[in-house]
Amino acid sequence: MRDFACPNCGQRLAFENSMCLGCNNPIGFDLVQREFAILGGDGVTTVGSARRMCANLHVAGCNWLVPADRPAPLCRSCSLTRTLPADGDPAMPAFAEAEAAKRRLVVELIELGLPINDRVADPDRGLTFDLLSSEHEPVITGHDEGVITLDLAEGDDVHRESLRISMDEPYRTLLGHFRHETGHYFFFVLAETAPARVEFESLFGDPDLDYQAAIDRHYSQGAPEGWEGNYVSSYATMHPAEDWAETFAHYLHIRDTLDTAAAFGFAPAGATLDHPLAGVAGFDRMIELWLPLAWSLNMVNRSMGHNDLYPFVLPPAVLNKMRLVHKLVVASDAAVEVNAAVV
Repeated sequence: MRDFACPNCGQRLAFENSMCLGCNNPIGFDLVQREFAILGGDGVTTVGSARRMCANLHVAGCNWLVPADRPAPLCRSCSLTRTLPADGDPAMPAFAEAEAAKRRLVVELIELGLPINDRVADPDRGLTFDLLSSEHEPVITGHDEGVITLDLAEGDDVHRESLRISMDEPYRTLLGHFRHETGHYFFFVLAETAPARVEFESLFGDPDLDYQAAIDRHYSQGAPEGWEGNYVSSYATMHPAEDWAETFAHYLHIRDTLDTAAAFGFAPAGATLDHPLAGVAGFDRMIELWLPLAWSLNMVNRSMGHNDLYPFVLPPAVLNKMRLVHKLVVASDAAVEVNAAVV
């Protein structure tokens, strides 16, 4: 994530800011320009094309801008949410936290050049989100042909930490859930058909294996002995689809953290998401940058008495799987650029 600045006074801004604390001007994030703009007294931007705040400013804390003349007043991220808690529901604060994590996801996907078709553009398999509260009925976080469901209870630190410990997970966050479940969606976009499908099966296995049988086996027997040499997490051992989703999520973890580190001078400028690391050599360079950065950040966390920031090991077999993710992401970005040029 970039290091932003107020266009009026130069005050440093966080991605979530809707007000500059330096000059007290209301501000909004422009997804196209990847920068903030000042809003005038009428709630419309003062420079460039007329834009105003997303209608979810107060409901979801959304600080993104939309064209002032757009009939639908929701931004690119908020428009992907199909179901949310009713007004006045106690889960609304958790909904706002989930939307904040989703906005980070959407920015990264767009910067990587990954296509995000919504349900209007692709009714059968477009990407959409159901953000639901398990306070009223059971909610299972998961993915179903483009529909990503998230239990908003994951926004509660105590609940999430309890699940993390009970499931013996080293890492569990809202953003991590979004990245994992979106990984399932991008299997269908990037790897479902040949020739990518052939490469996928050579590394991950058959994605059509009985999923329920895999779940039953995983929760009754656990991960196989020695799994650490071939999988990024114990959960990835359950089924090839979960292995892909976990690997895809870690790819996004690494790309975004490198991007942020580069923005603040902890990594070379070429590590940012707007400088694509294309091809096999690009992936190797990414990992070359990532390993010492992850180690140093883990040591910083330990100095503060926290657990490791990135408590994972990336053995060669996992890197080979992640290399395929990288290859398919880069190819998708190139296809998007070609299609845009043709249009």
